[in-house]
Amino acid sequence: MNGKVNDFIRKHQLFHKNATVLVGVSGGPDSMALLHFLNGIKTEWGFRLIVITIDHGLRGKQSRADVDYVKSICNQWDLEFVETFLDVPSYKKVEGKSTQLAARELRYQYFEEQMKVNDGDYLALAHHGDDQVETMVMRLIRSSNPSALKGIPIQRDIANGKLVRPLLCITKQEIEVYCSEHGIVPRRDPSNEEDTYTRNYIRHQVVPLLMEQNPQVYASMQRLSERMTQDEAYINTKVEEFVEQVITFKHDKKEITFEIELFTSYPFALQRRAYHLILNYLYDAILSGLNYAHEDHFFSLIHSERANVMMDLPHNLKMSKSYRTICFHFQKTKPKSFLKHLNVPGSVVLPDGSSIHARFTTEINGNTNDVMYFPVHDDLIHIPLTVRTRQPGDKMKVRGLNGSKKVKDIFIDEKIPLQKRQEWPLVVDQQGTILWLVGLKKGTAEHSHNSTRCYLELQYNKAN
Repeated sequence: MNGKVNDFIRKHQLFHKNATVLVGVSGGPDSMALLHFLNGIKTEWGFRLIVITIDHGLRGKQSRADVDYVKSICNQWDLEFVETFLDVPSYKKVEGKSTQLAARELRYQYFEEQMKVNDGDYLALAHHGDDQVETMVMRLIRSSNPSALKGIPIQRDIANGKLVRPLLCITKQEIEVYCSEHGIVPRRDPSNEEDTYTRNYIRHQVVPLLMEQNPQVYASMQRLSERMTQDEAYINTKVEEFVEQVITFKHDKKEITFEIELFTSYPFALQRRAYHLILNYLYDAILSGLNYAHEDHFFSLIHSERANVMMDLPHNLKMSKSYRTICFHFQKTKPKSFLKHLNVPGSVVLPDGSSIHARFTTEINGNTNDVMYFPVHDDLIHIPLTVRTRQPGDKMKVRGLNGSKKVKDIFIDEKIPLQKRQEWPLVVDQQGTILWLVGLKKGTAEHSHNSTRCYLELQYNKAN
């Protein structure tokens, strides 16, 4: 075992000299073998070893006896020792999580704390080759994501250092032989022998069948894991380049947009990974409520002929398609209609922070969609004015067009996103005539240069 593990450590550069190494030790054969091995190379590498032992509060006196056993070994071997109690049953009840997931979350939280407290360079854990096979089989059963086949990583970041797994290159049997050869009498957790948990079932029922077909299946799985990790790392660099070129991030609103035509011009493998990268960014971490049905709906939506579609995702995340643009955004509340009176002269602030200012003037400055002038003496408008959102059946007379046109059709012609239409401001006079679809379309009451020398100016200022 020593030779294999030493070669594995050097191949993957798992440690550096004179490092502070924290070791997670439960008292079982795997972690005791790891601790014995690291203690054996401690002087050569100049390690400071700190043993971390956790009572998860799941097996009463047995759990406490495990901690006491590890503590006694550390005293014998003159090793630094840290212990803690984690109330997994209470955490599990409050969070509504499985026993294994609750224990894992609390355990890794404590590991991170200890890495920071002790300024640790490495946290060494005792996952081995059989664990790798079990994990990859479980993920193959449960997931269709190729990245799941990366399995248990050899190393990854944790707190201010690295989490490393030096025993992934050896089997459970080799660990048992190592313990026997070195007189290690480990503690045993009876729950590991039950088939209640999926992992235990795979360990006892599935892995032995695989071993019959290929006694070196653990080595094959580890090589597959390493190659998948390398391939994924390369693909992810391409995905990041793709995302940077195609996707617009609005960090202040936690919102992203992209043009469908540009997005779909890239290989599908990059599109799929970009979708997951988007969700990682928006959620900070992927939620359990997301599944591959959402991914299928996403790709169906971007290839759909429908111009305006919205899809709901967990935690009020919306994915909307507006013509050839996709937008992901959080919607805390439904868009609210509003009605506000606009004094003349005066101003009104709209719910989104934009404003409309009204004043009398004798000069016309510019001709943009954000300003409108009405002749005061032509009796074309009737004060007071109102600013409101659209209502069913709204129509307006548009310059250059005979008759009236539905506001809904104007929005469609102008390709206004569905979620913006409910909040779009309209200026209406006392008789209900729509004078201005603000910033978009002007009614027929706008000024004629020869009609008057006094105008009512309406200026629209967008929110920052």
